[in-house]
Amino acid sequence: MDPALIWAITGLVLVIVELLTGTFYLVMLGIAAFGAAGAAWLGYDFPVQVIVAAVIAAVGCYAVHVYRVKNKAQQMPSVDAGMPASFEGWIDARSRLARVRYRGASWDARVEGAEAVEPGATLYVLATDGNTLKVVKNRPI
Repeated sequence: MDPALIWAITGLVLVIVELLTGTFYLVMLGIAAFGAAGAAWLGYDFPVQVIVAAVIAAVGCYAVHVYRVKNKAQQMPSVDAGMPASFEGWIDARSRLARVRYRGASWDARVEGAEAVEPGATLYVLATDGNTLKVVKNRPI
């Protein structure tokens, strides 16, 4: 099979998979694969194709990272922010990892701040980090 076609199919697959994630990093990798497809179509050898893909991927991923960091303040807050959760108990008090009851289920939570928390206390969600909640004792404003 033609190397340009293989690179183009790889790029297309990466762009399609990106539609499921929404991070834009896979779009950059897809564009890098399209760049390598262009290099292959122009007749460059495989090492040149890989270098083209690597350079485009590195520059693109760095650009996405810079954009996300720069616009972090403009991103919408979590829909869970400010919602109450009931403290169940500590998993590891030293690292401030606890279990809380939130929306009828038990969740892992990282308790921000150094305040003492007793079982049954109401904590408030700041954000989510994967499937771990970040919670605080005082309601965020």
